[in-house]
Amino acid sequence: PTVKELEEMRDVAAEKGVEVLMGYNKNVCKYVRKTREFAATVPGSHVTFVSNNAYENTPESLGECFERNAEGMLKNMAIHELALLVSFYDVTVENIESVTADKEFSSMQTLPGPSGKEFTDFDKIKFTIKTKTGKEVSVAADRCGGTDSYATVTDANGEEVFRYWMPDEEDKKTVQELQAKYPTAMPYFFTQDPDYVTVKERVAKNTVTGEEAEGVATIAIAVETLRVAEYLTPVLMEQLK
Repeated sequence: PTVKELEEMRDVAAEKGVEVLMGYNKNVCKYVRKTREFAATVPGSHVTFVSNNAYENTPESLGECFERNAEGMLKNMAIHELALLVSFYDVTVENIESVTADKEFSSMQTLPGPSGKEFTDFDKIKFTIKTKTGKEVSVAADRCGGTDSYATVTDANGEEVFRYWMPDEEDKKTVQELQAKYPTAMPYFFTQDPDYVTVKERVAKNTVTGEEAEGVATIAIAVETLRVAEYLTPVLMEQLK
């Protein structure tokens, strides 16, 4: 959906007194919670959220990815990380003071998809956002980085002091079972399965009992997340030219 369509949906829901919850799974992820909790204990800490997919690093594989996800990486793969920034780090379009791409890490390509039409997108991107309210947070996303996501905390000297993976050791058994059961599915489906179960359970409980769906993003979060994605994409593309 477009920002305008989401805003209209939000307004209708508010008018009718209907709560709309979104499926941003990383809002309820164990690794996100543990990282935020640890960062809160470190003076001057800086958090980086890292998201990986397991596409082959070839023009054919990435071209197919670019065409199938033509909305672009920030509205697709990295939208979950942007939702974290909006939910927990005061990031809004109006509150962004600066955004800086990591040019050494980042890569933008123009590739033909299966249809023959060309698409320009990031195959990997890393950037840091500073807000006008004094918060700072980074995001990295790599289409060819593997199956696991993680987050890091660095201290005031820039030294990494914490890293937590998704899946962790506890969840790896579930991943292996799902891989055996669904061998043709995208690998990242398996690593994210426990978190989608959590989202669904909390939303279902909210529907039945009215209990708050803790951590689950609302449509207001979704609207701002999409606005941030639309704002960042041309800014980052310009920096990578």
